[in-house]
Amino acid sequence: MDTREKQHAPRTARRPGLRANLGQFLLLMVVNAFVGGMVGLERTVVPLLGTEEFGLVLNTAITSFIVSFGVTKACVNLLSGALADRYGRKSVLVAGWLFALPVPFLIIYAPSWEWIAAANVLLGINQGLAWSMAVVMKIDLACAKQRGLAVGLNEFAGYLAVGVTALATGYLASVYGLRPVPFYLGIGYAVLGLLLSALFVRDTRDMIAPQGGAAEADLPTLSFREIFARTTWTDRRLRGASQAGLVNNLNDGMSWGLFPLYFAAAGLDVAGIGVLKFAYPAVWGLGQLVTGPLSDVVSRRLLIGYGMALQGAAIGMTLLGKSFPLWLAATVLLGVGTALVYPALIAVVGDASEPRWRARALGVYRFWRDMGYAVGALLAGTISDLLGFGPAIGSVAVLTVVSGLAALHLMRGK
Repeated sequence: MDTREKQHAPRTARRPGLRANLGQFLLLMVVNAFVGGMVGLERTVVPLLGTEEFGLVLNTAITSFIVSFGVTKACVNLLSGALADRYGRKSVLVAGWLFALPVPFLIIYAPSWEWIAAANVLLGINQGLAWSMAVVMKIDLACAKQRGLAVGLNEFAGYLAVGVTALATGYLASVYGLRPVPFYLGIGYAVLGLLLSALFVRDTRDMIAPQGGAAEADLPTLSFREIFARTTWTDRRLRGASQAGLVNNLNDGMSWGLFPLYFAAAGLDVAGIGVLKFAYPAVWGLGQLVTGPLSDVVSRRLLIGYGMALQGAAIGMTLLGKSFPLWLAATVLLGVGTALVYPALIAVVGDASEPRWRARALGVYRFWRDMGYAVGALLAGTISDLLGFGPAIGSVAVLTVVSGLAALHLMRGK
């Protein structure tokens, strides 16, 4: 009897709510900071490696590492929900960290650009598994009215780490060179992330049932094909979120690959580029401390529509500005716009999906969202090679505004 009580006590004691699960929630925030730091390693330095160490001339070739990252991450996102439902959230999180371990070593010792692309395949798997699970586990831990707050805190931790790491690698590169010192940070992130996930994180799959309630047991089970169709097209709200997520990361992919080259061509040094690459994700991350909980009390639809419009305006300002102060101001506005959009989009998907298939719906949404990295890198790289930086950056600005208007229309009345 005592043994049975001990076995069942954790399950019955764990109920949704941030206060009741604060320790695990904070631990997952730390873990996701390390996940974000792995991406931050590349924001400042890797595009410059393409031109300065590997002698690449075409922007399409330089941004190819983002294509490999984006396609891989998108496809893994698609699988992560099903893997989490079958094997548990923690197992998928730990697996994600195992794929991260070789990444900094591949970049440090890369003799050719193909090694960088290969490293980004592994990084894409890491992000698709680890960041996806950090989001899903926080949503599992939160009550329905806390989803925006939970997502905002998760994204705050991840993207603040992206920005801080971009700043740190920019400084280290300016002092010690582009390789290997900046990437030593990645070795530490991967080891610490793996140890924390394996030793201290608890699975949250057992917390799904209390959120669903008795009524959910009577709902028909949806196939993956039905979930994919609903998230991609048949549900207007989910369709609006998926297209906005794709374009949001499309402009982020352009920013990641093209802006360092654009700023360098304008005469900005690597330390200055590092400051700009810090400001964008740092404002994005910090802003979600406000916009995450804000999306729980105001219209998520308006936050998404107006946030996309602000992103488009900020990208246009980056193009028109010809000095560091103007670029910094534009970067801050881009971070604010993205902070308005990001947690609201994920919360919309959480609102429009049932707990039993929410992880898979989030996986489909994140598939489309992160496919934006590849689309943005290809689009921006190709246009900039053919027509120059101006048309490439300007076209992404216009597309972002159009996507925001589409989201306002598709989510109308929701």
